[in-house]
Amino acid sequence: MGLILVSHSGKLVDGLGDMVVQVAGPDVAVATAGGTEDGRLGTSAPRIAEAVRDVLDRADTAVVLLDLGSAALSLELALEDLSEEDRRRVHISEAPLVEGAILAAVQASVGATVDEVVAAAQSATTMAKLPRA
Repeated sequence: MGLILVSHSGKLVDGLGDMVVQVAGPDVAVATAGGTEDGRLGTSAPRIAEAVRDVLDRADTAVVLLDLGSAALSLELALEDLSEEDRRRVHISEAPLVEGAILAAVQASVGATVDEVVAAAQSATTMAKLPRA
């Protein structure tokens, strides 16, 4: 199992990648793609494709988490660069990036199926951040 984290900010996604690696442990492949090639905010289809290939080289299947909807456009372009077989191994989550990535990492680390990992990430959509009285 692998996780691919995509953000418009290289700094944001690299920091999140560090958190996810600590939570997921060594058995979960993690790669990040953030920012543009020249360091600006944005997404890059080639960087995303590279991250996907990196994870698929180390894992049977991968879940991609994105920060903003426009990153999906770059992801679509990146996936076009892959074989149809590899595209079938990639699952895209609409979960919030940070919380979803952590919940996905926990599930992936215990050997959950890809459907369970995607569901865990998606559950972050309704996750409360503050304790309720």
